[in-house]
Amino acid sequence: MEATDARRLFASARVARMATAGPHMVPITFAIEDDVVFTAVDHKPKRTTALKRLENIERDPRVSLLADHYEEDWTALWWARADGTAVVHEHHPHAVELLRRRYAQYADRPPEGPVIEVTVERWSGWAAAPADGP
Repeated sequence: MEATDARRLFASARVARMATAGPHMVPITFAIEDDVVFTAVDHKPKRTTALKRLENIERDPRVSLLADHYEEDWTALWWARADGTAVVHEHHPHAVELLRRRYAQYADRPPEGPVIEVTVERWSGWAAAPADGP
């Protein structure tokens, strides 16, 4: 799969999973601008504010993001991965605005926690059928 197709499929997904060193993997909401993916710590309940993903990124900024589509019709399956380097920002108003535009749930209650900015260095993916989709 071409990188442009992988990026387009990734962008069409509503959620992805972020893997940091450890290994440690969590589901995320995200917004994309060019080859940068943003995600933020939001108001959904968490056991602690000292999140393992933030600690891992500070220690080793390499991350992988994976989005996929599953349905019983296996000719429609696909996955797309973004490998890159992450930076944690305490405040990033532009990223929060991108997230607010993408998710209605953030319209009235935008994320207030740290923002993770991932500069994607490699897009890859696979699709059971040619990537004509979203």
